[in-house]
Amino acid sequence: MSRYIATRAIRGANAIVHEADLMLQRAMEEKGPDTPVAFPNTAYYLPFILGMTGREVSKIGELPPVLEHAKSLLHPVPPDARWTPYLGETLDSGMATLFAEEIIMALKFVYGLQPEPMPGLELAGSTSFTSPDNGGGPSADGHLNGPIDDIQLRSWGIQLVDGRMPGFAAIVGCAKSNEVAVKIVRELQRRNILTFLIGNVNGRSIIHQLVEEGVELGYDTYTVPFGTDTISAIYPLGFATRSALTFGGMKGGQARDILLYNKNRVFAFVLALGEVDDLKYATAAGAINFGFPVIADTIIPEILPTGVTDYEHVISMPFNEIEGADDLERAERLVQKCIEVRGVKVQITEVPVPVPYGSAFEGEVVRRADMQVEFGGKNSRAYEYLRMVDLDEIEDGKIELIGSDFDTVEEGGYMDMGILVEVAGRKMEKDFEPVLERQIHYFINGASGVQHIGQRDIAWIRISKGAAEKGFNLKHFGDILYARFHGDFGTIVDKVQVKIFTEPEVYAEWLEKARAAYDERNVRIGTMTDESVDQFYSCTLCQSFAPDHVCIISPERLGLCGAYNWLDCKASFQINPTGPNQPIIKGDISDQDKGYFSGVNEYAVSASHGSVNEVAVYSIMENPMTACGCFECIAMLIPEANGIMIVSREDTSMTPAGMTFSTLAGVAGGGLQTPGVMGHGKFYITSPKFISADGGFKRVVWLSSILKEQMADQLKEVAEREGDPDLIDKIADETVCTDVEGLLKHLQEKGHPALEMEPMM
Repeated sequence: MSRYIATRAIRGANAIVHEADLMLQRAMEEKGPDTPVAFPNTAYYLPFILGMTGREVSKIGELPPVLEHAKSLLHPVPPDARWTPYLGETLDSGMATLFAEEIIMALKFVYGLQPEPMPGLELAGSTSFTSPDNGGGPSADGHLNGPIDDIQLRSWGIQLVDGRMPGFAAIVGCAKSNEVAVKIVRELQRRNILTFLIGNVNGRSIIHQLVEEGVELGYDTYTVPFGTDTISAIYPLGFATRSALTFGGMKGGQARDILLYNKNRVFAFVLALGEVDDLKYATAAGAINFGFPVIADTIIPEILPTGVTDYEHVISMPFNEIEGADDLERAERLVQKCIEVRGVKVQITEVPVPVPYGSAFEGEVVRRADMQVEFGGKNSRAYEYLRMVDLDEIEDGKIELIGSDFDTVEEGGYMDMGILVEVAGRKMEKDFEPVLERQIHYFINGASGVQHIGQRDIAWIRISKGAAEKGFNLKHFGDILYARFHGDFGTIVDKVQVKIFTEPEVYAEWLEKARAAYDERNVRIGTMTDESVDQFYSCTLCQSFAPDHVCIISPERLGLCGAYNWLDCKASFQINPTGPNQPIIKGDISDQDKGYFSGVNEYAVSASHGSVNEVAVYSIMENPMTACGCFECIAMLIPEANGIMIVSREDTSMTPAGMTFSTLAGVAGGGLQTPGVMGHGKFYITSPKFISADGGFKRVVWLSSILKEQMADQLKEVAEREGDPDLIDKIADETVCTDVEGLLKHLQEKGHPALEMEPMM
């Protein structure tokens, strides 16, 4: 290894630790040691510090020991640039740098320093911070992101574990040109790789370049701008630390285990664009500790032997020396090299449409000012219907537009539209129809410049002016659906035919047929019970991140992420018999009320590697099912109220348990089995089997208001089923109380039935 890298990293580490020392001394004097210090909306305090040292830093006075630890990792700057075969000094310097960077960022919050303003920046679904006091609410105010909160981490969780998001990239610096910057990001989006944007070269950042080109940035587009300074790199590395704490079930202080977890399970890399200064060398050395390699587009010394990373540690790939016809081709090859060096496993379905395509565009919003045409919403109706037919009834690949295209409508106008997908296959079953139909939302949303919301006959689709200018038309919906259904469900689908209706009479005829099918499905699925089947299904998707967790999914209990129900798992098993969804024969029933099944217990022991011995499928109080970190909700016992509270992942407020969702998640997740605490999907709340062994829905005494709003009709039906039509009004939420005293007062005033039920403990 060149001594040059060690020298630059050591020099950068010494400088940033000195800066952190000065800033901490000033904060101690001006703010005092008891001043709170924290990143918003995380249960992991300052996550890198917590992960590496186990210190739960919550005030300024707890930072000096951390700084002393950072100083202990420093080495004197070498007097020359002799060759050395050792990485040790460089890695130590990297860790010292990350400690210092997190201290500096935390102290910036103490001083109320805002993230940088960025004129022209609109963040798609991002959380940004105008001050530490606003709690990290959603914002698109033209400021760069603050730290990623735990809610967003878990929102990405299912995508990280099911392979839709195969890894993440940290881009540091500035690309050769705006066009190259856009190409690099589009290539990463096309591969569904989450991208964090950081740093600058001579004051110019890739963030500036993308904003100037009108690229939408934010959580929903997988492209998150953190800051134009290198120190902002602590945010993605803190994200990596929390991945181990959240999904790996690890505890603060397990530094080696956390770093190895990231090396083996989190596929990330650093792409350094432009000149690399001392601080970038030092920060890159910190990333290498996680097993994340560094690829530079300039001439820098390389570290080729493997060891800490799976493959090469540092690769130099000078941009102008990359083989390629032009800069855009060179940019594509640069991204491919990054993927190769980190070993990212990417699955790409080539879709023949004239706009970029990939899961990274699924959350893209088409605003009215940018809209070419709209289907559904206030002024029109759109529906989508998938049905199974016999093999000889359809022609594979046939795509028909029956009616006019949207070029007959004025810019910003609207149309009625129906999408009919007909599928046939030797292994296709009627029960798979709603499973496949639900995928239309994800498949269509993958096209850049297309927004899809809703399903069935309440779909709402917008096409942007930009997509229309590139040639996107209605028949391209058929191209997308044909490619994706064959690509994702080829095991059960042999033929796919798509018809798009805008002609009024045909549109109306098929809308009536679709609604009849929707009603039939509701009856069919609604009549399925746990007793009506002889097998449940497992879901081990999340074991890529939470090795000892396993979901048990039954007809009356969907997966805790909310994304998989029993029929989904049945279809998944048919598609991939060796995949994450395996049938579990229920076996002998030792306790029907609590849900003890011999087959379930045997599977739980095996799949959890012996960490779980029994699962009571219907209880929160006795051997509840484990959770990973992707759950939509957390249920937790409130002993004083003789009931449970349910907190939504989207709720950042305090709860009667004295903890926010983020803090509670540390208790519920990581494959842990904790009586009285349970992660679950939000629609499990409406199931007759919801904690039925412990009293069922009548035990709910506090429920996040967002769930009350989102599920108002379903909750009303549950209350009527329970024989207490006013039950929802008797359940408190954060607008009523956030402490036990207020909760008890509300329950007594409303006469909540939980107060009269048998004790839960």
